[in-house]
Amino acid sequence: MNVKGKTILYTGAAGGLGLPATLAFLQAGATVVAIDHDPKKIAALSEAAKAAGHDRLVMKALEMADLVEFRAALETISREVGGFDVVINNAAIYPSKPFEEYTIEEHQAVQRVNVDAGIVCVQVALPTMKARGWGRIINIASVTVYGGWALLSPYVQSKGALVGLTRAWAREFGAHGVTVNAVAPGAFPTDAEKIHPDPEGYTRFVLDHQAVKRRGTPADIANALMFLASDASAFITGQTLNVDGGWVMH
Repeated sequence: MNVKGKTILYTGAAGGLGLPATLAFLQAGATVVAIDHDPKKIAALSEAAKAAGHDRLVMKALEMADLVEFRAALETISREVGGFDVVINNAAIYPSKPFEEYTIEEHQAVQRVNVDAGIVCVQVALPTMKARGWGRIINIASVTVYGGWALLSPYVQSKGALVGLTRAWAREFGAHGVTVNAVAPGAFPTDAEKIHPDPEGYTRFVLDHQAVKRRGTPADIANALMFLASDASAFITGQTLNVDGGWVMH
């Protein structure tokens, strides 16, 4: 699974699942344009890359909610790095409360970061992909779209939108050598789990639902991303890969 020489645009790249995958791509010889906004996470990723001797990390602190400024920044970065070969739309926000307590503005805010910013990424990257006749777009969805989770309606809505866009883009971009797939992580022990008041009870809940009786690790996601970003997945498009230990099976 060779990604050497590829340039990857990766949003949310310094998060719990993003950081290990970013390091894996760097180790494999790719250049990673890592987008994040959390100063502590950005520092951690930068230090980890430096410690590992990687010099192909392009770290950018950007606020994705401002779509106009975000697009302008990405266009500048694209010119600087010579375009993007791979886009990984991973950044997301995930408020949690009863549906009737959300304002429409809160729904729109989640959609803007989780979906609309990803649309901007693809619009900036696509011309180069088409010109090269090669591209990989990977949307990070979630097993929450299959149901079973309350209090997360804007987040679930946004992830469902990404699955729909995965299929629409796959159909439209395939003739240009661009594949589009989604990865739906299961319940991984990241910062997102901190919204749960009973961590031990939640872990029991997760393992009860999985076929594989261990918690997922960042390497499980990194391996899936590496596969979908490489030529090994060239005949796979429009698919959602559930990396969830067998929680959801269809």
